[in-house]
Amino acid sequence: MSVNTLERVPKKTRIGDILDSGHVRTKRISVSKKRQITIPADFFNKLNIRDEVECIMPNSTMIIIRPVPKDTEFAEVILEDLVRQGYEGQKLVEQFKKMHAQVQPAIEKMLEEARLIASKLEGSGDEKLKEIFSDLED
Repeated sequence: MSVNTLERVPKKTRIGDILDSGHVRTKRISVSKKRQITIPADFFNKLNIRDEVECIMPNSTMIIIRPVPKDTEFAEVILEDLVRQGYEGQKLVEQFKKMHAQVQPAIEKMLEEARLIASKLEGSGDEKLKEIFSDLED
């Protein structure tokens, strides 16, 4: 997401608005006495989670849990793309080094953009979650 796109994000976005967008899947999960959670299998598989996730707390009302991509995943994607573009031999190696060096700065930029968007969210989303799961409460 570019900086220009970020400028179009409303200053205050409600969590409920995001949930209403139809692009968000939610599931209530329990937390053990040891503060542990189990990520639902379908979420785990869909996100291709391996052995590590990143926890982000953009404000005092939410936690974002996202998979940590392995460096090798990026390497494979970069190599496939470069081969598709016709690179080979030493030129392939040189171009790979250039592109691979850009991965970490790009990830850091995406994280900063995500934090900026999250900082503009308003509300905890509790009202929307209650509405979604109201049929389960008795």
